[in-house]
Amino acid sequence: MGRMDNVCHTLLGAAIGEAGLKRLSPRASATLLIASNIPDLDALVFFTGTPSVSFRRGWTHGVLAQALLPIVLTAAVVWFDGWRCRRRGEVPRVDPLAILALSYVGVFAHLFLDFLNNYGIRLLMPFSGRWFYGDAVFIVDPWLWLILGAGVFLARRMLTLRPAQAALVLVSIYIAGMLWLAVASRRIVLEAWTTAHGAAPPALMVGPVPIDPLRKQIIVDAGNHYETGELRWWPREVRFDRETTPKNDEFIMAAHSRRNPTIQAVLVWARFPYYQITSSGETALVTLRDMRFGDRVGGVTVEVR
Repeated sequence: MGRMDNVCHTLLGAAIGEAGLKRLSPRASATLLIASNIPDLDALVFFTGTPSVSFRRGWTHGVLAQALLPIVLTAAVVWFDGWRCRRRGEVPRVDPLAILALSYVGVFAHLFLDFLNNYGIRLLMPFSGRWFYGDAVFIVDPWLWLILGAGVFLARRMLTLRPAQAALVLVSIYIAGMLWLAVASRRIVLEAWTTAHGAAPPALMVGPVPIDPLRKQIIVDAGNHYETGELRWWPREVRFDRETTPKNDEFIMAAHSRRNPTIQAVLVWARFPYYQITSSGETALVTLRDMRFGDRVGGVTVEVR
């Protein structure tokens, strides 16, 4: 988890190619497939000791990478085509300008998909670490897989552009609908909370859940604790859970843990952070988690004295 899954990125790149853009140049399909995944080069952080969540969706997704990655990819594709053709005694065939345009299309398609979910993306890196959240589409969305996969399969099977073009139209309609639902859902939950408590909360997420687009996960920052709940569109219902989750950020051990580089790194990414503290005499184990994912993504434990 932690990103819009790479199966979806790859299927979108393939569908864009099958819809007609692969005809712009030799190596066009390969370029689109690579460009649709290349911002996830930051996954290499998994091989280091750095908490992955502090680096993901940052440098390789920000404005500097948006400008440079397509140029680097174009240079690599042009070089590879020239090297391959020279070995075969052929004239290089790729159109560099078409490859550059396709590289930008693939990279921006990747960033747009990443924006749609509730993990977040730092689009302005390295100039700003601000996170942007679409809260519209779940990280792994089977409906996107189904539509794009069918479009690519039928386009290749039938040797025609229309299935892929239809898939891109359907995906665009689906995403537009999910973005509208995200905005409308947030407004409904905000009104319900404000009516019940007399004021808007400091922070609120009304995010997607797996499979069911008409059901939303609610997380409310209620000051010293979080409240959770669910919004259903059919039948319309806003429900808040009775159980709450304390932040525990006011405890001295939590404050001490924030001096730890690992905790600091995870706090860069955390949207709704909370601490779980187990003390034993002068030492304590402090676990930092995020309400969006609980113990599934990003949780770290450090010892504090």
